[in-house]
Amino acid sequence: MAIPTHFVQIDEEGFCVSRELRIQDPNAGREILENLKLHQGGTLLSTFGETPVIVEAFDEPLIALQIDKNDSHWSIRCPYDTEFSFELKTLSLDEWDRFHGYTKDHIPFVLSRKAQAAFFNLLEEFDDDSITVDGKTYEIPPYWDSETDVEKEAFWSQIYKREENPGWNLGEPAEALKDMFQRLKISRSRILVLGCGEGHDAAFFAQAGHVVTAVDISPLALERAKKLYGHMENLTFVEADLFNLPRSYDAGFDIVFEHTCYCAINPELRQDLVKVWNRCLVEGGHLMGVFFAFEKRQGPPFGGSEWELRQRVKNNYIPIFWGRWQQSVPNRQGKEFFVYAKKK
Repeated sequence: MAIPTHFVQIDEEGFCVSRELRIQDPNAGREILENLKLHQGGTLLSTFGETPVIVEAFDEPLIALQIDKNDSHWSIRCPYDTEFSFELKTLSLDEWDRFHGYTKDHIPFVLSRKAQAAFFNLLEEFDDDSITVDGKTYEIPPYWDSETDVEKEAFWSQIYKREENPGWNLGEPAEALKDMFQRLKISRSRILVLGCGEGHDAAFFAQAGHVVTAVDISPLALERAKKLYGHMENLTFVEADLFNLPRSYDAGFDIVFEHTCYCAINPELRQDLVKVWNRCLVEGGHLMGVFFAFEKRQGPPFGGSEWELRQRVKNNYIPIFWGRWQQSVPNRQGKEFFVYAKKK
């Protein structure tokens, strides 16, 4: 199936947006929400005026404004007077205590605060791990499963040993980086690249004259990187666990660059990764990153959303540029956003 070339967005309140304007026509909005489907790889598709479109959701694709129970049948009400059925067994809870679930067609949703308050009123009992309704108790798991294997060097080295070209490796710098870097016109900086892999992004910075430190946990990844770029004098490759960097890295960098690291670590450690960025950046330094926004709870890569990243960085960073990237390689189209933010 060909990926569409037209885009619409869904904002954090669940309303559809086209050309930066919220869609007011209820029929058009209803068409988009009712025709949502997940394509292979997590790309979100629908139709708008019967034209196929890629849908870029800021949060979950469906935002439940209300929740209803009719006997044992549960449903959510979303913008444009749309309604979707779901089962309680699909619910999970994120670290901000928001309920997520799936409709009968497996489209992800999240309860708004208003819907969540109404939901609690329909329950007989609830605690941190379960809910009880109609005499039946349902366990509510955390949104992310604990994935500790990805914390180990052996996990990544086995992939490099097994695969000549791992799925995350583009063989070149990220498309968004190549385009945005020229626009940002950054003066000579000390740049830290975490989870550098074969070093394509790190080498891009070094070729532009910056002083670059590129870190990866896998010696096999760094072996490949050094073979490609080891001749560059202003590029240093370091084998290290990014959560145990030397104290000399504290406030040692003007820019921390992120690309396929945030999505690769155990999702339970994402807030710890933000602390690593904070620790390594000088005051007034910048976070630059190509992030993924798609639904995928098993990984790597693990999915994510713009809403989630905003929650993680809002206390420490001021966005300078934050936007979707619509000129990516085909299997990433509609799933990337670029962030350039200043540390407070």
